[in-house]
Amino acid sequence: MIGCEGIGLRYGGTTVLRDVAFDVPAGGAFGLIGESGSGKSSLLRILAGAGLRHAGRVHLAGADVPRRPPRAFFRRVQMVFQDPGTALHPRQTVDRLLAEPLIVHRLRDRDARIAQALADVALPSSVRYRYPHQLSGGQRQRVAIARALIAGPDVLLLDEPTSALDVSVQAEVLNLLADLRRDRQLTIVLVSHDLGVVAHLCERIGVLLDGALVEVLSTDDLRAGRCAHPHTQALRRLSLELDAPPPAPPATPTR
Repeated sequence: MIGCEGIGLRYGGTTVLRDVAFDVPAGGAFGLIGESGSGKSSLLRILAGAGLRHAGRVHLAGADVPRRPPRAFFRRVQMVFQDPGTALHPRQTVDRLLAEPLIVHRLRDRDARIAQALADVALPSSVRYRYPHQLSGGQRQRVAIARALIAGPDVLLLDEPTSALDVSVQAEVLNLLADLRRDRQLTIVLVSHDLGVVAHLCERIGVLLDGALVEVLSTDDLRAGRCAHPHTQALRRLSLELDAPPPAPPATPTR
């Protein structure tokens, strides 16, 4: 459904991406992991048609995407950003935020579509005329997801969609995304530095190191430790260490 070939990107004298290539089948979910500065978000912006001056090709449903994609592309490919607090306009109500993509793409039945979009992300109708600052972090991210899905895209690009949320609501948002993917047959590309988040939602994972895709493997292989590249092995070890329970405090000596 979506993929790229030979993607390269430079900012001044700094190489950000180096000959990156991968494909995601329709209805599939592909995760990109790597350290900060490895090029994950820049690659996602290229897939989103952000107009970066990159080398290589992006394709959607078998057709090359031009450097200036048409409006129809942006209806088919939508993005959810990391921090809903900055992604949502603070002076627009939820109603206006959800109406905007309907206006851009000239879709009718706006009232019914907005009501359904809220229901799809398990938000009550009472939030419709509230402002973002009147919502919790989890509710704001659900609004951002509803806005991305309201025009009926085929591809959803997720840029660390849970990293700005409290731990208590991260699982709720991930489960919501998994349900929406299943119900709508969405194709997903997820960027994260958290192996647990990627493994929860994706079947295949690509590992970025200094802008290069050094390994692509299945989630099952990652869980089993069947990693070929040393960087993937190091990320997996670190993830296991972070997920391990803390050691018990030493016993207090008694007199």
